[in-house]
Amino acid sequence: MKTPAGKECRYYYEDFHRGRSRQECRLLLSKAWRPSDCRRCPVPEILWANASEYLELQARIERGFIFGLGRRVVVTARCRKHDVEIPDPYVGCELCAAERPDLLTFLERGES
Repeated sequence: MKTPAGKECRYYYEDFHRGRSRQECRLLLSKAWRPSDCRRCPVPEILWANASEYLELQARIERGFIFGLGRRVVVTARCRKHDVEIPDPYVGCELCAAERPDLLTFLERGES
């Protein structure tokens, strides 16, 4: 579903049907979330860059230093298959990447 920022995110949900007014982030699941947080949220870009079925994201909102200004969404990622923390969620799990065959493997099979 498209977020208020115009990005596609599977964790965002809204319902305005028949007078309802419901917007929520199903990843954060907290009262502190606001629709304006979607503007600087990295989750849609992470999901676009890494489509691993084993990717598990966790997010929290950090407040800014002065009067809560500068709120941001901080995301951590884990690999469910190998049960390791992923340092760069845009790239994904290094162990999962090592298990996948590379282009040279396909070329060698084609020459045999």
